[in-house]
Amino acid sequence: MTGETVRARDHGTQEQRAGADAPAETVGALGGGAPEQPAGVDAPETVHAIDRHAQVQPAGANAPGETVRALDHGTQERHVGADTPDGAGGITGEIVRVLARECGLELAGVAAAEPVADAARYRQWVAAGYAGEMRYLTDRRAAVREDPRSLLRSARSIICAGKLYQTPWPLSTQFDDEARAWISRYAWGDDYHDTLRRGLERLAARLGEHAGEFEYKICVDTAPLLERSYARLAGLGWIGRNTCLINQQSGSWFFLGEILVSLDIAPDGPPPDRCGTCRRCIDACPTAAIVPGVAGYTVDSRLCISYFTIEQRGSTPDEERGGMGANVFGCDICQDVCPWNRRAPLTPDAAFAPRHFAPPLENLAGLTEQEFRTMFRGTPVTRARYAGFLRNVAIAMGNRARPEFRAPLEKLAASEDRVVAEHARWALDRVAQRSC
Repeated sequence: MTGETVRARDHGTQEQRAGADAPAETVGALGGGAPEQPAGVDAPETVHAIDRHAQVQPAGANAPGETVRALDHGTQERHVGADTPDGAGGITGEIVRVLARECGLELAGVAAAEPVADAARYRQWVAAGYAGEMRYLTDRRAAVREDPRSLLRSARSIICAGKLYQTPWPLSTQFDDEARAWISRYAWGDDYHDTLRRGLERLAARLGEHAGEFEYKICVDTAPLLERSYARLAGLGWIGRNTCLINQQSGSWFFLGEILVSLDIAPDGPPPDRCGTCRRCIDACPTAAIVPGVAGYTVDSRLCISYFTIEQRGSTPDEERGGMGANVFGCDICQDVCPWNRRAPLTPDAAFAPRHFAPPLENLAGLTEQEFRTMFRGTPVTRARYAGFLRNVAIAMGNRARPEFRAPLEKLAASEDRVVAEHARWALDRVAQRSC
């Protein structure tokens, strides 16, 4: 999510901003990746062997650079599926869903660990240039996304899970305080990478109690995996025109995470696409980032507010700044207007409650780098980096063009960072024009 994303999406993205995959990876939650590493660069993912004998498996038995850990269940060692002919260790999709809910993951399903047709659409999306400057989507990792077994050679199934993050606070489309900034909903609280990974680790351990020995690998939107495509095949939802995964009961306010397992679990099936003739997300996007694709709609990251405020380094195109409104990190508009989110359930997890809901723009403009790190430590916001965040704040101030913004903008215009200074001067011109 939001996902990553960018969403990412991401989306994170989320890009799901959380994150953001097939038919095209978007930004954030649009998920983006872990805040302390380059976007989309794989975290030092480990392959674990749930092993009843607690014997560490030999390193190098999986993908290069991966390590293997054994969890001890205190009984006799056995191989995957030794007592079950189907190789699933007695695990079914329904058992996965029950265990997932017990681990705080509200949505779960199973897909086969094999290439998907959306891989071709992803290649077309990359070829069209829609990834912008997000090279982690177009370099060697693009090919890795073709087959999940590139991440875990023994993988036979992918357990896809969703964790809700909707909170009882206003939507960006309901918020009109011109003195305040908007931060994307997925980034209000704790970094979802950590929270979601803990839930997936608990789920893997619970599966081991039922299935015995098996290998697994956890992915939380930093791994090169077309996660929304697999989540769709696992029955978690359909991919909407805004490229977010939409669940009929839960809407799209949930993060995605996966466990690749060596268990051969019967897969679930995809739900029907229920967007119908709706165009609300397309028409609401202020930068017209949702564009016709080869099959349906996709997101051109080069026009996406989440991309501008999270992924892009350097100057934001002048012609796009006006459409960014008060968004200083990510954007929720295409999800805010989605009819399927009108009755989306709220998360019971306090980790996603806002630490700083819609902070005053003037306060953000005055932050030192250390204050920025302190204020947003442990949240996805640090991914924008200090200079990028101040650039975004300057754009938001220029779009609001309030007279009281003149003084803080003049300080930003004197910044040693040329990008921050240039955007502050642009904003000062907007304030001057409104004052005339």
